[in-house]
Amino acid sequence: MTEKAVEHFRQLIEEQLARVERMKADAGFVNYAALDKLIIGVCGGDGIGPVISREAARVLEYLLAGEVAAGKVEFRYIDGLTIENRVACGKAIPDDVMEQLKECHVILKGPTTTPQAGGDMPNIESANVAMRKALDLFANVRPVKIPEQGIDWTFFRENTEGSYVLGSKGVNVTDDLAFDFTVTTKQGSTRIARLAYEFARANGKPRVSLIQKANVIKTTDGNFLRDCHAVAAEYPEIITDEWYIDITTAKLLDEKRRRDFSVFVLPNLYGDIVTDVAAEHQGGLGTAASSNIGNRYALFEAIHGTAPRLIARGCGDYADPCSLIRAMGMMMAHIGYADRKQLLEKALDICTITERKLVVTRRKEDASAEEFTTYLLETVDRLRNEQ
Repeated sequence: MTEKAVEHFRQLIEEQLARVERMKADAGFVNYAALDKLIIGVCGGDGIGPVISREAARVLEYLLAGEVAAGKVEFRYIDGLTIENRVACGKAIPDDVMEQLKECHVILKGPTTTPQAGGDMPNIESANVAMRKALDLFANVRPVKIPEQGIDWTFFRENTEGSYVLGSKGVNVTDDLAFDFTVTTKQGSTRIARLAYEFARANGKPRVSLIQKANVIKTTDGNFLRDCHAVAAEYPEIITDEWYIDITTAKLLDEKRRRDFSVFVLPNLYGDIVTDVAAEHQGGLGTAASSNIGNRYALFEAIHGTAPRLIARGCGDYADPCSLIRAMGMMMAHIGYADRKQLLEKALDICTITERKLVVTRRKEDASAEEFTTYLLETVDRLRNEQ
């Protein structure tokens, strides 16, 4: 058993060294404006995913109607990312689905189910993790903004390393001893830090906080911290500070101290946890969106799950689509339509905060996702006419 575990570890090392070489050879970001046609993929996913992705795509098609008519933008609806199909294929992402995804430039994705180890389903890898690795979506960017509380946070979570990259490749050495693995590379840490500092510089953000646990996880977290500081030295006008992950989580609840935070850079696992905590400040996971950015591809999604309890109650059509619509707004800005994102954000604020009309909840007597989207588009039209 020991020799088998050692051989397994050797193979993992070789895989990761090969990945390092691919990162070194990467040519940089795609210029979307230079493309003859931008291809947008839409994946429904599981549970409430098809409902909210349908409504988000509806808004996106409306906002890009002119570009679609001119042949500048094409939508492709990709089926096959359901848990039933993934289990039947025995893969996190079936081969034909992956081929379709790679034909797109940007992807709007509904939530997907990940089988839990020890459950009834096969122990296949998370579709999210697999997609991030296959498309090299190295940056998970999650904003949280509540002006009245002085909260304006942007989280840059490293997306392809840390504890998740080999999450399905741990080893049971014996019945009594098991190992999982954490991976950190200089290239991975440097590129997530640079993206965060470039964002801070471009948007006038005063501070970048490096989140880690290098006092205990000395090698991987220590290397992450060192590599981030090397990038920080190139941005002397920006304040850089360090926070351990545990105290960071606590200080997000401190009404005075949390106002000092601005931009965060975090390894994968820490970023996943902290951004869920942060989302609660603005109303929960259902309000939060995220982007997954790589040099060649970009994917946009909500940070919540598939809401199986909502589906079990027969209320799937009443799921709140706002998180995925906000993610779609992030997509608009990413592909060069920041003005339309601003229009959409203003309309969303009116619909969900100012007027509170047709706000989607989990009760059937309230508005459906489709009804909410109709009202949102009416609000977009109203704002356009006022301009």
